[in-house]
Amino acid sequence: MATAAAPETPPPAPRRLSEELELILREFDVEEVTLREVMTVLHGRGFILLMLLLSLPFCTPIPLPGLSTPLGCIILLIAIRLALGQKPWLPARFLDLRLPPATFRRVFAFTRRLVLGFERLLRPRLAWVTASPRRQQLHALPIIVCAIFLLLPLPVPFSNVIPAWAIILMAAGLLERDGAFILAGYGCAALATAFFTAIGFLGVGAVDLIWQWVSQAPA
Repeated sequence: MATAAAPETPPPAPRRLSEELELILREFDVEEVTLREVMTVLHGRGFILLMLLLSLPFCTPIPLPGLSTPLGCIILLIAIRLALGQKPWLPARFLDLRLPPATFRRVFAFTRRLVLGFERLLRPRLAWVTASPRRQQLHALPIIVCAIFLLLPLPVPFSNVIPAWAIILMAAGLLERDGAFILAGYGCAALATAFFTAIGFLGVGAVDLIWQWVSQAPA
């Protein structure tokens, strides 16, 4: 008589994102850590979370001089590889960079508070939004567009905050398979595109007015 197979033990539930960030904060209490070590703690979710982290400094209404271009380049590089269906990659020198505890502990602490707020809202829903790898690659496209916006060193209020929030919403939705957050990220990315389009038209108009003034000025 055949014996019944023992029921398989379900795998342990993954740690919540805020719990993983708490582990990183404990590391900062002891010594410096590297981005490579941070992403090891995050069990493969590190690159998407890294895009979220690098977007946080832009969440102010005034652009940050000197930061938009390098941080935007990192986000852009990760998003391009995600859109191509490739494993995200960063140069080894960047991954092995030692993170100063005083600065990055504040960044991670703020991120953890933000994630705690998100966790009350984030949950797997609208499964059709993330139902296939192809769709997840598609969701990297608005991140690419918003990363390009962050690359532009424009001295215009809110020129960074709108695309940054689009990236944060998209990244949070991808991390937790929350289609509602991803759709909200699309909406924010559309708003950022409209904002920069308006800036472009206003800039062209201003150049035309200056040219007319100069050309009509007496010699």
